Amino acid sequence: MTQMIQNPVLPGFHPDPSICRVGDDYYLATSTFEWWPAVRIHHSKDLVHWQHRAYAVTRKSQLDLTGHPDSSGIWAPCLSYTDGLFWMVYTDVRSMYGAHKDAHNYLITAPSIDGPWSERTFLNSSGFDASMFHDEDGRHWLLNQQWIHVPGKHNFNGILLQEYDAKAGRLVGPVKNIYAGTELQVVEGPHIYRRNGWYYLMTAEGGTFCEHAVTLARSRNIDGPYETLPGNPLLTAWKQRTDGLQRSGHASLVETQTGEWMLAHLCGRPLEWSGPNLDQNDPANGYPALHCPLGRETALQRIHWRDDDWPEIEGGGNRPHAQVAAPALPAHPFPAEPVRDDFDAIELSPHLNALRVPFDESWLSLGERPGWLRLKGRESLMSLFEQSLVARRQQHFNCRVETRLEFAPTHFQQMAGLAAYYNTSNHAYLHVTCDPDSSARVLRLQINRDGKLSEACIPLALADGAVDLAVEFHHAHYQFHFGQGGVWQSFGPALDTAMLSDEFATRFEDGFARSFGFTGNFIGLACQDLAGTRAHADFDYFDYEGRS
Repeated sequence: MTQMIQNPVLPGFHPDPSICRVGDDYYLATSTFEWWPAVRIHHSKDLVHWQHRAYAVTRKSQLDLTGHPDSSGIWAPCLSYTDGLFWMVYTDVRSMYGAHKDAHNYLITAPSIDGPWSERTFLNSSGFDASMFHDEDGRHWLLNQQWIHVPGKHNFNGILLQEYDAKAGRLVGPVKNIYAGTELQVVEGPHIYRRNGWYYLMTAEGGTFCEHAVTLARSRNIDGPYETLPGNPLLTAWKQRTDGLQRSGHASLVETQTGEWMLAHLCGRPLEWSGPNLDQNDPANGYPALHCPLGRETALQRIHWRDDDWPEIEGGGNRPHAQVAAPALPAHPFPAEPVRDDFDAIELSPHLNALRVPFDESWLSLGERPGWLRLKGRESLMSLFEQSLVARRQQHFNCRVETRLEFAPTHFQQMAGLAAYYNTSNHAYLHVTCDPDSSARVLRLQINRDGKLSEACIPLALADGAVDLAVEFHHAHYQFHFGQGGVWQSFGPALDTAMLSDEFATRFEDGFARSFGFTGNFIGLACQDLAGTRAHADFDYFDYEGRS
């Protein structure tokens, strides 16, 4: 019986996939932007079942995200393997608004996918989405999108190619712009593959939203000229009916050990927003008509090679499919991964992440109170520097996250609780704090929408002792809950998930981006002490339950 791949294979915020096969093992690296640790890697043996395996960037010496804007940081890593080493090329985008991009490209290597990964080697800063191609003659080539800031020119100024000297640890020789892209524009995300004497250049075009696409070109010479696929794009969901997958683009190819070819690509699964007031469903009022609260995800498609040596999506056409026949590989499921962290181990679950900075004993401890996660209050959820936030991706449209909190604030500037967090400007925060007038301990639900803070409901006075906090997502809406003494009750109104999406977070003014959204919703535990006294909060567990 043929195994079926159910897309997306990596649900929830796993964009810009770079797929690599080593023997019988498949690895997928995805972008992590401002989240830490960086460059998330998954592993599979059959392309059906996937399991998180490692992070490539785990030290501040490899990446310093302090002060980076939302949705900057790690863009489009490229994973490859040659000569007994894994190679990882990644871009660190440090500024991204207005006419300029400050983007630096680096290389790290490792003898094993689990590391240790080397210190970084600087490559260039001419653009983002860098990747490495290893040719059959042993030469290595770096590709990246070139950014141009000159007024009157399209910022995406083609794909650059330059040779990399592995012994010298630097780029050498001339830089050549080998491909300008097509009328779809926004050419980025380059990868090169070699087959039957052809060099195939795969790029992303159309931007990262509904118009996104995979463009393909080929040449007999690595530096071109490149001919674009007749009938391009190779893959897109733009203006097509699909079985749930939209925003399809930014792809990479892999050949199986059985000679079959697969395409890994990003996608999004949009929901239609439906709020309590019909006028709020109008995008002109700031609510996107369609939104992807799980962010950009990773899917797989089968590739068929035609007699003219051009590839196509198997079955014809160029739209993505939610169900795809798997390659003829032995089934290899993995043990179920725990969804609950009781904080009894010496390390956090690998599904838990921090913002911009590594986990550090100065703000997080699993040992000061064994069996509990202790967070020491630092800056606000709007900070680009030092947040005490531990969170995981939302990977199901329907899910519940629950925790138990012990926290004794003495001032209104001390807060701790549970957050639904898209970025510094868009999040909802159920937290325990002190009333600024009476100093009584209270429960508050505050909404930060587009950088404007509001109260979702009247704060509630709390009894002494632990407080249970939870949030439940039901497709386009989510509801916070709390409990004391084992009795749960909802708190505040049902909220819409549109605010927690790429579509909502991306805003343009006068032709320039005021903000971008490239990630997805996270749900996490947080603690702040805005007075700087480092008041701490203790969390007994973090439980994530995905529901159908």
